[in-house]
Amino acid sequence: MKKLRKKVYVTAGYNTISLGSGRKEFRPKEPRPGIEHYIKEAGEGAIAQINNPDNIDEGVVTNFMMARYNRQGNRPGFFPMIHPALRYKPATGVEGACGSGGLGLVVACKTILADLADAVLVIGIEVQNTVKAVYGADYLAGAGWYAGERKQGHAHFFPAQFSDRAGACFEKFGKEKVREGMAHWYVQAIENARRNPKAQEYHNSTEDLYTLAMTPPNPKVFCEHINVFDCSKVSDAGSALIFASEEGLKKLGVSKEDAAEVVSWGQCEDDITKPPPDLTKLTTTEKAVKLAYERAGISIRDIGVLEVHDCFTISGLLAMEAVGAVGYGEGADFVKEGRTRPDGDIPTNTTGGLIGYGHPVGASGVRQAVDILHQLTGKAGDCQVEINPDRPYGMLISMGGSDKTVVAMTFRKTE
Repeated sequence: MKKLRKKVYVTAGYNTISLGSGRKEFRPKEPRPGIEHYIKEAGEGAIAQINNPDNIDEGVVTNFMMARYNRQGNRPGFFPMIHPALRYKPATGVEGACGSGGLGLVVACKTILADLADAVLVIGIEVQNTVKAVYGADYLAGAGWYAGERKQGHAHFFPAQFSDRAGACFEKFGKEKVREGMAHWYVQAIENARRNPKAQEYHNSTEDLYTLAMTPPNPKVFCEHINVFDCSKVSDAGSALIFASEEGLKKLGVSKEDAAEVVSWGQCEDDITKPPPDLTKLTTTEKAVKLAYERAGISIRDIGVLEVHDCFTISGLLAMEAVGAVGYGEGADFVKEGRTRPDGDIPTNTTGGLIGYGHPVGASGVRQAVDILHQLTGKAGDCQVEINPDRPYGMLISMGGSDKTVVAMTFRKTE
C-alpha cells in the first residue's frame, strides 16, 4: 500500500456526555436533547479550540440511523447550524452502520490528501433513546443484511449475533475461560468509565462488578450466551475533531503540540449478504489492521494506546487477537491478566470504550479518535496513561455490523 503523500493531523477533539440509562441526569419520561443539540455542542466544542471557524473548509457528519430514530435525513444540512461561518461550505454525510464514525475519519483524510481542503471538521452523532429498546434492536438490524437475516433473526438481533460468537468461542476455547475473560472486560470498562466524567457508566457504583458480570444469561428474556452487562448501552451523544494539513494547522492557530499525526489507515469491507467465515475470529478487522500496520511500517509492538470496538464484551476479546496483541484463542487470558488495563501492556479503551462510555452508534468512531488524540497530547485527564516512548502510536478500530465494515487508523504524537 502507498504511504500518505503528505502529513495529516487531528486536533481540537471534543466529546459530549453520553446520555442514557446509568447517568443520574437521564430522565426517560422527560423531553431530552435531540440531534441538533449534540451536533451543535460537539461542533462548538471543537471550534472553541481554534482561532477562527472561517478557516474550516469542509464538514463531515457521521450517523447511522437518524432517519429512523429521529425521522430526520439530510445529515450535511446540519453542518452550517454550528456556526454562521460554516454557511455555504461543503459538507458530506457518511453512513456505515456502527463504523460510520471511522468512515468519516477516512473521508476527512482523503479530502486533505486530495488538496481539496486544509481543515475538515468531522462530527459524529446518534440519538437512540427515542424508542423502546426492542424497536431500536430492529433499527440496528439494518447494520446486517436486513432482507436476508432479519425475518428469521432474534428479537434482539445484534446481541444475538454476538451471543452466537460467544457460544462458538465457548465451544472452541472453553466456556469458563472465555466467560471469565468477558467478565474482566466488563470490569475494566466500568472502572475506566468511572474516571471519565462524560461516560455513561461514570455514576456506576456497583461494588462487585465481576460477580455482576458473571450473571448467568437468561435466554427466555434475552440471549443464550451473553447477559445485558456484556452489551454496550443505548446512548445519545456527539463527538467532533478537526483534520488538518500542515498549512491547515497554521491557519487554525494550532500548535503541533496540540495535534496528533495520522500515520495510516486500513479500510476493509466484507460481503454483508454472507455470514462471517468464522464466528471465533474478526477476520475483516484483522485484515484492516494488517493494512494499517503495513502502510505505517509498524506492528502491535509499537502501539502504546488502543481503542477497539467493544460493542459486546466478546468483541473486545476477539479484537485483541485481531490486532495481534495475542494469538488465536488467547484474548480471554490476556484480558484476565490485566494486560489491557491502564497500567498494562497495551492500555485499551481507557475512557470506558463502547461498554463504559456508551455507544452512540454513528459517533463511536469519532469518539475513539478524540480519545486517542487526548492520550497522545496528554489531555486525557484522570484517564491519562503513560505513553511509552518506545510505543508512541495509538490505534483505533471502528467496526460496522458483525465485522463487515472496518476502519483501523493509526496516530502518532507530533514531533
